Amino acid sequence: MLKKTIIVTLLIFFYNITSCSAEEYKQVNLKTAIEIAQKNNLDIKSSKKDVDIAKNSINISNRLQNPSIYTFWNFGKAGKGNPNQIGLSQTIELFKRAPRKNLAKTNYTQAIDVFEHQKFNLKMDVAEAYVKLAVSKLILQKYEHQQKFLEDLLEISNMNNKELSSLDLDTIEAKIALNQIKTEVNKAKTNARTARIEFNRVINMPDGNYDSCDFNFSTEDISNEINIPKIPKMPNFKTIEEDAVKNRFDVKIAKNEINIAKQKLIVVSRQKIPDIEVGSGYGYQTVGLSEENQYKSGAYLEASLVNIPLLYSYKPEIKNARLEIEKANLNYISTINKAKKSVEIAYENFITAQLNLECYNDIILKDSEELFNLFEKKYKVEHVDFAALAAVEESYQDLIVGYSEALTDYYISWINFLREINSESFEFKNETI
Repeated sequence: MLKKTIIVTLLIFFYNITSCSAEEYKQVNLKTAIEIAQKNNLDIKSSKKDVDIAKNSINISNRLQNPSIYTFWNFGKAGKGNPNQIGLSQTIELFKRAPRKNLAKTNYTQAIDVFEHQKFNLKMDVAEAYVKLAVSKLILQKYEHQQKFLEDLLEISNMNNKELSSLDLDTIEAKIALNQIKTEVNKAKTNARTARIEFNRVINMPDGNYDSCDFNFSTEDISNEINIPKIPKMPNFKTIEEDAVKNRFDVKIAKNEINIAKQKLIVVSRQKIPDIEVGSGYGYQTVGLSEENQYKSGAYLEASLVNIPLLYSYKPEIKNARLEIEKANLNYISTINKAKKSVEIAYENFITAQLNLECYNDIILKDSEELFNLFEKKYKVEHVDFAALAAVEESYQDLIVGYSEALTDYYISWINFLREINSESFEFKNETI
């Protein structure tokens, strides 16, 4: 018996420790969450290494050929009258270093664009996960509020039953409604926990101890957090299409690919130009090798053409480089076409989300809440029909769920719109975000 008591006590102790640690969350705003993500994200760090590598490649492309030191010795009768030599030679590339350097610079620009694209996408991912977490907590609050309300009604019904000494219809209906709302609360809790896990995954926090700030159930607080007006007036799509597409990173990257392909063609084509090899050194004849039986010395100069494209003229490489240019041009046009459609889809989704949110404006919510509170008071005081109250409660609950979904769609569609135009801000008429 004592052993069993100890085991139970230990289980309760460890359960309490686990429960306490699981509830220890540090609330952060969106700006802080983005800073944490940028600091911890390994993909961003890896991409930054690519930028550093591309920068170093500029110095590599501008390199000079290393010199060669050589010597030439004569022995025996073959050396009679011929000098021994020791000297240095240097290969000089003609018209090749500048194209290599230009190609490296273009690759460096490309690496920066890819790095900035990844940083931007990370910001959008964090914003999306943050909004989903914040809204899921708001929905949970509403369901918990409804549960508390039904628990109060059940308590009132039980008190009435004691007076009537019987189980009336209101009590049965209250219990059914309470059990139903408990299932919704459990779902909402799971959704909130899942959203919190996803949020910590996006900011790359394996300990999972970060949480969003708490917000009121309105568009204003979260709108300020993600820097969006409550109901912005969107301009006509045709007026923003060109700039929206032009600012996209994938379009810039595709355009850079054309420049890279062109630079590669120049680099390959310059391989057909021979290089010059120059050299100089010291020559001498020993007494034994000199025909005059005396020591002779002097200097010499040499020059020659090397890498003459006689046996191989780099035609396959040049042909492939030209094909790469054609391929890059096709990819650029395709990227622009896809970008236009992606931006248009994001634009239309946001417009729709605006319209849906307007259907759940503050006036409707306020009136519905007042109606619900009025029925609640009447039930407690006048004991009105519970079925009518339950119908109002269910209608109000559906309204809250619908509003929550519209609110989430509104925020997420806005973030997706910013993602598609590859910008953290968007200018509206008479206001700037």
